[in-house]
Amino acid sequence: MTLLLDVRQRRGVRGARYAWANAARLEASLRQAGIGYQHLPELAPTTAMREVQYEADAERGEGKRDRTALSPAYVERYVEEVLDPADLDPLIRFVGRASAALFCVERDPAACHRSLIAARLARDRGARIVNLRA
Repeated sequence: MTLLLDVRQRRGVRGARYAWANAARLEASLRQAGIGYQHLPELAPTTAMREVQYEADAERGEGKRDRTALSPAYVERYVEEVLDPADLDPLIRFVGRASAALFCVERDPAACHRSLIAARLARDRGARIVNLRA
């Protein structure tokens, strides 16, 4: 991987376990490893969208760190409000021939909006998707 695309709205994470994902520490680690970094807040879900997901998590008895899937209501809002209007052409040109990773903090890709972005890039741009877990 030569480029990390951060698709989080907020680049800070609570708790010592995730301190590595806080913006300053993450960017420093990536620089040291020779990996490029780009924050793409325009691809992040809004706070209202996240609240829709939290409600669905509560109904299923899951915490956000244990989530295994996105709710249909969240997916619909994210696709309509963020993904459909997004111009992904600059992203494709920006990435070019780099091997890029979409980054957020949910452990399971299916539980995160990055899976929706990846699916769109695969469908519309022929991107090859590989899911990695820490």
